[in-house]
Amino acid sequence: MSLAHTPRAGFRITGWHFLAMIVGFFLIVIAVDTAFVVAAVKTFPGEVSSTPYEDGLAYDKSFKQLQAQARLGWRATAAAEPDGVALEMSDRTGQPIAGLAIVGELERPATEAGKRPLKFREARPGRYVAQAGGLTGAWDFTAHATSRSGDHFAADRRLTWP
Repeated sequence: MSLAHTPRAGFRITGWHFLAMIVGFFLIVIAVDTAFVVAAVKTFPGEVSSTPYEDGLAYDKSFKQLQAQARLGWRATAAAEPDGVALEMSDRTGQPIAGLAIVGELERPATEAGKRPLKFREARPGRYVAQAGGLTGAWDFTAHATSRSGDHFAADRRLTWP
């Protein structure tokens, strides 16, 4: 008895069929990728700001302010106190800076709700305090100091109250 294979009539996969399956697969992948790219560009075109030129000018101004501060050599140390904020200002030699006009602001890190303006008074040479009672949690603190000669200094800190 011979076990010879006899060909059956019917469908056979040929090289052309295999080529068609591979090309079809890649056409489907390309179509899906194209659909995702189109959807991504339509929902977020990549524009972060509607006024990029003005933002660039503001950045340049801020950068120049930081360079001027570096030339001044002033240092600011802010601390959260039970009834407010204490700010100590010193020059490059560590000497306290007296006679500054300082204004500040506290705001929550995650929201602009609850902003609190701060007005500082000089408690002693180089130490400035502002009242802001009833604070708990984390707050972003910003201070702007101006000397009698017109020098400006800005500082940002994160302060935390229990």
